Amino acid sequence: GLVMIAVADSGPGIPPGFEDRVFDPFYTTKEVGAGTGLGLSITYGIIEQHGGRIWKESREGHGSTFSFAVPTSDR
Repeated sequence: GLVMIAVADSGPGIPPGFEDRVFDPFYTTKEVGAGTGLGLSITYGIIEQHGGRIWKESREGHGSTFSFAVPTSDR
């Protein structure tokens, strides 16, 4: 089985041309000093290490949804 979680916001969405970079380490659209660009890349790494998958859906001006699924454990 899988556990799936989705987190959505009503922010500005991801601008065109940036969708493929959101999981890159140190990538941020925030002003200098306002963000490190590590949050999504670390999240991506943790989920992948646990055999899961993370994906995004976004519409500019309408927010973004980040979803992930990880396998359940039989421990």
